[in-house]
Amino acid sequence: MWPNISTAPFLLTGFPGLEAAHHWISIPFFAVYISVLLGNGTLLYLIKDDHSLHEPMYYFLAMLAGTDLMVTLTTMPTVMGVLWMNHREMSHGACFLQAYFIHSLSIVESGVLLAMAYDRFIAIRTPLRYNSILTNSRVMKVGLGVLLRGFLSLVPPIVPLYWFPYCRSHVLSHAFCLHQDVMKLACADITFNRVYPVILVALTFFLDALIILFSYILILKTVMGIASREERAKALNTCVSHISCVLVFYITVIGLTFIHRFGKHAPHVVHITMSYVYFLFPPFMNPVIYSIKTKQIQRSIIYLLSVHRRPFWTFS
Repeated sequence: MWPNISTAPFLLTGFPGLEAAHHWISIPFFAVYISVLLGNGTLLYLIKDDHSLHEPMYYFLAMLAGTDLMVTLTTMPTVMGVLWMNHREMSHGACFLQAYFIHSLSIVESGVLLAMAYDRFIAIRTPLRYNSILTNSRVMKVGLGVLLRGFLSLVPPIVPLYWFPYCRSHVLSHAFCLHQDVMKLACADITFNRVYPVILVALTFFLDALIILFSYILILKTVMGIASREERAKALNTCVSHISCVLVFYITVIGLTFIHRFGKHAPHVVHITMSYVYFLFPPFMNPVIYSIKTKQIQRSIIYLLSVHRRPFWTFS
């Protein structure tokens, strides 16, 4: 028996009151989306192609880049559809699936950042045992665990959306589907869908952030015990890129949370803009941070550019 839901499609929303400027707004959005695709795609290519980057640290970076690519590919079609063609209608199934991937990938990204903190912890606390602890099989297990946690934990709140009746307005507040948006449109008891995400956020984002903070306290304690100032600086420098990505991710999470919780009187466009910042800023910044702060990545980029700039006759 099929779920008893209204057949009317959901309606996505761009920037209310700025519909006439949607084509102009689409220009920076499209530029950022292309930058995200190129930046993270390049990181994945370099890590695959350059054997000097076949280390646990870069495998985790590849997971981060892959997650950012998936987030972008999940949101980009509907956002650009609204801004370019005012294509607002979205079927229930497609909407729920998009919400599932958006929220799952956010938890995956938090898990990958936690795995990267674990990598830095092992590298600095027990450098001589680094390769024996973080073997390829263990990295794969950690990666699989991060994926399973993200994708399985979102099944319970998403599945009920298929069974809820929707008799209220079908207008969503973004150009993509979010669980909290869809949930509010249901004419049913949504207590579970209200409570479960709060518990999930506490057990994922909040707990991950605490473990990352604790791991860096231990890392800092270890580094301060190193006698040589040069060695201390070198050890801390290997963590700068990861710390920067963690700050970018969690600051946007905190910013979005504060806007939703305490910014009820703020203009609606502020809420919408903050949501886009949350989904676009970390994927945009992560490859930039690693390209600037990681010498191995810089060398790989320079080598890649130098190879492609060589005249064709030098390959004969």
